[in-house]
Amino acid sequence: MAHPLSADAASRISADHAQPRPSLPLVIGLDDALRRGSALLEGALSLLRSDTPGVLTLLLRGPGGRAVLEDRVARAAALAEAARPLNEEALAFAEARARRGCPIWLLTEDDALARRVAEHLPAGTRVLAPDAALALPGEARAARLADLFPEGFAYAGAAGADLPVFARAREAVLVGAAPGVVRAVRALGRPVTAIEGPSRPRALARAARLHQWAKNGLVVLPLVLGGKSGDPAAWGRAVLAFLALGLVASASYLLNDLWDLPHDRAHWSKRRRPLASGDLPLPHGLFALAAGLALGLGLAAGAGPGVFAAVLAYLVLTLAYSLALKRAPILDALALGGLFTLRLAVGITAAAVIWSPWLLSFSMFLFTSLALAKRHTELRGAAQRGLSVVGGRGYLPADEPVVLALGIAAGLASIVIFILYLVLEAFQTAALAAPRALWAFPPLLLLFIGRIWLIAGRGQLNDDPVVFALRDRPSLLLGLAAALAFAAAALGLPDGPP
Repeated sequence: MAHPLSADAASRISADHAQPRPSLPLVIGLDDALRRGSALLEGALSLLRSDTPGVLTLLLRGPGGRAVLEDRVARAAALAEAARPLNEEALAFAEARARRGCPIWLLTEDDALARRVAEHLPAGTRVLAPDAALALPGEARAARLADLFPEGFAYAGAAGADLPVFARAREAVLVGAAPGVVRAVRALGRPVTAIEGPSRPRALARAARLHQWAKNGLVVLPLVLGGKSGDPAAWGRAVLAFLALGLVASASYLLNDLWDLPHDRAHWSKRRRPLASGDLPLPHGLFALAAGLALGLGLAAGAGPGVFAAVLAYLVLTLAYSLALKRAPILDALALGGLFTLRLAVGITAAAVIWSPWLLSFSMFLFTSLALAKRHTELRGAAQRGLSVVGGRGYLPADEPVVLALGIAAGLASIVIFILYLVLEAFQTAALAAPRALWAFPPLLLLFIGRIWLIAGRGQLNDDPVVFALRDRPSLLLGLAAALAFAAAALGLPDGPP
């Protein structure tokens, strides 16, 4: 299977000027150079996912139970070993070398695994049968490789323990190696090609879905509609609530991706998520998850007990969704609509304005429609690929017409509810300076919902409608027009000519 070297991947490969001949055999350390992820952590997650009560019971039993748990984790880790993602940059590099006539050899203790991985490498890739000398890094491995390749070889790895091997090699290929290892290998005086791993901060930002923080703009909506747009204290609490929700939501995305690793890796687009692809190591993801929850809940507490309770409710519903509700058809979309509506509840609490049943109902129906649009896209993708089920979900491709009908109906219902909100609530209070400016919103919303479902029906919608809306120029223009309508309602319309 060919892995063309993308421009982004090529930018992460640097080589010394003096390079050996192109036909030099390339020996790749499978575990160090081609594999990502942690089999032990993935095994522990797999065990927790499949038997959460059993894991908790063993932890409570003390040392005896923990010994049994360690044994079960070790067995699960052995099963998870084959599922660890491959390093695409290293695969593409090997493909490029093979096209130049360079023989490719895989080195690992697991011969069966190496032969499965070789299917992703150029035709003719061979496997070095493991023996006592090659089993462990160090002098014995270096001497054995020198005997096997008397005319010289290039070695691809990352471990500092392989310094003797790099010393015997005619070229060192460092794949995501630590800076100290890179310096030590360069000091050997060998030609060095360094393949850097993906940027960890960038991978963390992608995994945290920072673009999804745009959803938290709902926190400000009750402040504007409640007539408190000129209250600095309310704005201060709203900003804290915005940050708290963002951090907790990002932590929940990390948890969701950790919990869904097997399904994401089998998905046509989700397999490129940072945790599923290995761009973000699992320990980094776990640390960011814990830090995001702690900091987010701390900021929520600083915004007041009501905001803290609302953010905590958001977290509980998020956990319920990640662990169970996402596999319940239709209920999963309602849960996502509920998470959006809880953002409004956080904003209402932060601004200390009167709760609006109409506004909350509007949010529930609108965002349930968008959630169903996301499911509709996944169902179309599954049908186009001939899949009988959608991994990690309770839907079948045959459910697409039902999801389509419910999604459009929910979107139209949200428009009707907003009109009722205007007539029965917004126009009856003195909270807004010019509430009739909001008449512009229903037709704008109809255009947006219509566009989302039109694009979804054409199969052109990104898996996430929020990502689509943030990149789609017509949607951005509709959003700008809606923002101007809300600003005019809150601040008042300009006076006409005398």
